[in-house]
Amino acid sequence: MKADIVFDAGCTLCPRLAKFLEATRKKHPDYYALPVPPFGDARAQLVVVGLAPGMNGANRTGRPFTGDYAGVLLYATLHKYGFANQAEGASPDDGLKLKDCRINNAVKCVPPANKPTPEEIRTCNRYLTADLTRTNEGTVILALGRIAHEATLRSFGLKLKDFVFKHGAEHRLPDGRILLDSYHCSRYNTQTKRLTTAMFEKVVARAKALTQ
Repeated sequence: MKADIVFDAGCTLCPRLAKFLEATRKKHPDYYALPVPPFGDARAQLVVVGLAPGMNGANRTGRPFTGDYAGVLLYATLHKYGFANQAEGASPDDGLKLKDCRINNAVKCVPPANKPTPEEIRTCNRYLTADLTRTNEGTVILALGRIAHEATLRSFGLKLKDFVFKHGAEHRLPDGRILLDSYHCSRYNTQTKRLTTAMFEKVVARAKALTQ
């Protein structure tokens, strides 16, 4: 995949997602309801890769992990380890700034029931590829969940079987990049204790150590 591809806020390559966004804009005219761009430092040493915009979070606000439950733990933890200037990110005008960190998603459009299809994940991978292949040697990529993990590997043309997803796993990628795995900081994972605050902080602390 060529790295000269850029994010397209008008992308309609996935018919199901484009139709869903159109219906969402009609139902919620005050929602952003378009493909959500990456957020943060273009030259960041830490790139966080999530799954997709949440219906009432990034899809509403236009900024990743903003206005939904998953962003609560993410931004609080990024702030704790020096990757954000504040611990909360509720709206795009709240003054939140990331430091040496960027947040992207494997899929840029909100999917029905928060479940993109395999074809949609592959189609949208061109944008993640363009972003990740511009990163420098030593960049740390934090994948939130298996889909983000696999999307990252596809961005570099790597075989999934050679890099198994596991919470806390650390994978050395070509050109010196490092892929860290974490369970997604979703409401379900945190409320069921599949992912605790301590577990997530440990992974982000490791990312901090690797970027110093």
